Amino acid sequence: MAYNILIVDDSSIVRKVLIKTFGMTDIKVNNFYQAENGKVGLDLLHSNWVDLVFLDINMPVMNGMEFMKNLRNDPTYKETPVIVVSTEGSQERRDELLSAGIKAYLRKPVTPKSLVEAITQILGESKNE
Repeated sequence: MAYNILIVDDSSIVRKVLIKTFGMTDIKVNNFYQAENGKVGLDLLHSNWVDLVFLDINMPVMNGMEFMKNLRNDPTYKETPVIVVSTEGSQERRDELLSAGIKAYLRKPVTPKSLVEAITQILGESKNE
């Protein structure tokens, strides 16, 4: 099985690096959808099947916390797994995000190993056959 991944981050460089990091793993991906803020991310989510969301916290228009609130309030997407990818790492912020329903937290820059570990934890597999 290959996944459809939504990457929501205001930095196009971070989005490209995350996609490149996926390429250094055995994780199969059908499509990468990219959004520069939470609003665009929600729009993409509503028009595409997405297995997993990678989400930044600090973005213009709609930040990561606002995205999570919208996502979890929508019955169709409330179970969609979300991994936060951020440079912000205070325990208070992490606790806030966990209570908002994220499944994992990765610090930038993301390594192939941490990516595989997070996806294995959430989706139960790291290699797709």
